Amino acid sequence: MKRLLLLGGGHAHVHVLQDLARERAAGAEVTLASPFMQQTYSGMVPGLVAGHYAAAQCAIPLLPLARAAGVRFVHSAAVVLDAKQRSVTLANGDKLGYDVLSLDVGGVMDRQVVPGAREHALWVRPIEQFVHWADQMIAIGGERTLDVVVVGGGAAGVELALALQHRLNRMGTGSRLTLVAGPEGVLLGYPPDTVRRGLRALRRFRVVVVNEACTAITASHVHLSNGARLVCDAPVMCIGTSAPPWLHGSGLAQDERGFISTGPTLQSLSHPEVFAAGDVASRPDAPHPRSGVYAVRAGPPLAHNLRRAVAGGELMAYLPPLRTLNLLSCGRRRAILSYGDWSAQGRWVWWLKDRIDRAFVARYILPGEAASAPAPRNDAAA
Repeated sequence: MKRLLLLGGGHAHVHVLQDLARERAAGAEVTLASPFMQQTYSGMVPGLVAGHYAAAQCAIPLLPLARAAGVRFVHSAAVVLDAKQRSVTLANGDKLGYDVLSLDVGGVMDRQVVPGAREHALWVRPIEQFVHWADQMIAIGGERTLDVVVVGGGAAGVELALALQHRLNRMGTGSRLTLVAGPEGVLLGYPPDTVRRGLRALRRFRVVVVNEACTAITASHVHLSNGARLVCDAPVMCIGTSAPPWLHGSGLAQDERGFISTGPTLQSLSHPEVFAAGDVASRPDAPHPRSGVYAVRAGPPLAHNLRRAVAGGELMAYLPPLRTLNLLSCGRRRAILSYGDWSAQGRWVWWLKDRIDRAFVARYILPGEAASAPAPRNDAAA
């Protein structure tokens, strides 16, 4: 029996579990290790924060998928990886050996990147923890005026700023929201038309955009690179991700930022028995942004190649698409569509995004396993 170890319950691994549920991997003993019992789908988090979804509608339970696939589930996170010894040590003390390893653990946020942020800020990752914190912040916002600052001008920062402003506005307490986008401004890397649409949406919702870097966070202020200070009750860190620190010293080939370097078959460039997908991986031969879209696309070839790595056979080469469809929610039930240099905006884009997101989650929900709570009802202004 070969030992196949899946680390993390990310977008690609839920597809691997579904593939194994359809047909077990002959001659393989499969284990999934994850610190979370469910995957909260990142594409629906802005809608969840805005109040358009219930939490259960955005979550894929991992344990039922693992059981259906005949996969042993271990509820713990990796803390040490030794590629030479082919072993992974978990936070609960377990040490798991493997013949084939697949990583889909996502990236992490560097708590030390901004002084004071570890102690005073709310962090968007891990998503499961952020959703809990956001609920508490919004509850406070229903009782008194809050000054909220979102740090990070990427797509996630813009979407969360609009979602939080929409939700807090409906509380009627006069809360204020500022987006600290950094010197590059909002939506870096997106085409100009998409950036213009994003800025218009932020202005429409009265989100103040500051194109300065965040240099420090204290209990009551966010400090900026120009020397200014923003009064802040709730700083939200929505910065880019870093590689998990336990990858350092693993022996795996890594890029300059510490992410696992993989080739066309999603195998490590240094250890062919190791596969990686999602934010934890990089493709030197086909660079692309770190987003859930690419992790989802990597699911089918990863499932195929893991099955072949265990049973033998030719592996499949996977080339990430040059262009992807990006749908950015705008607080209300409106969204921005961006594809290449073309963009559009409106309620119909939200409808499209809603259909795609719900379909993705529903694809991995087993009958009787999902909570059937309806989406929160929105008034005409939603």
